[in-house]
Amino acid sequence: MSDMQPNTAQAAPQTGPGQLSALEIQRGVERLRDEQNLLAGLAAGAVAALIGAVLWAVITNVTGYQIGFMAIGVGFMVGYAVRIVGKGMDQTFGIGGAVLALLGCAVGNVLAILAIVASQQGMTYSEVWSRVDSSIIVELMTANFSPIDLLFYGIAIYEGYKLSFRQVTEDELRAAARGR
Repeated sequence: MSDMQPNTAQAAPQTGPGQLSALEIQRGVERLRDEQNLLAGLAAGAVAALIGAVLWAVITNVTGYQIGFMAIGVGFMVGYAVRIVGKGMDQTFGIGGAVLALLGCAVGNVLAILAIVASQQGMTYSEVWSRVDSSIIVELMTANFSPIDLLFYGIAIYEGYKLSFRQVTEDELRAAARGR
């Protein structure tokens, strides 16, 4: 048997020049979290979702085709808006971005369908909109549903989630840790 006892004392983490200690990282993350603004991020995401939905309808009206992959653009726009404005690092931002992306896709799909109906019936968009109620919207969405829509909606939801998080660089973390 050896007289040596195991060393249970934890050595302090060593940091080299320019590296941040665990305490500095924690301080930096806390300061960056203080910059988060969930309401502003969600508001920006909602505006992006609406803009994306309208663009979807305009492109559908111009081309005459219902283009499902427009959902991907909506998800991208929403996630990017939530990230830039909200500066979020918490999961709440991602969940909000995903929900807004889904809502933007649904609204975009409805507006696109109504644009097609208006074109086919020789009506203005406002005439079609004035005659629509929720049961008709459900019928139109069901009639125009395609399994590929699930793929595009899924990608949009993923983008809305993933892109909603702030991407923190080491320089930003260092500046935040030092209070700048």
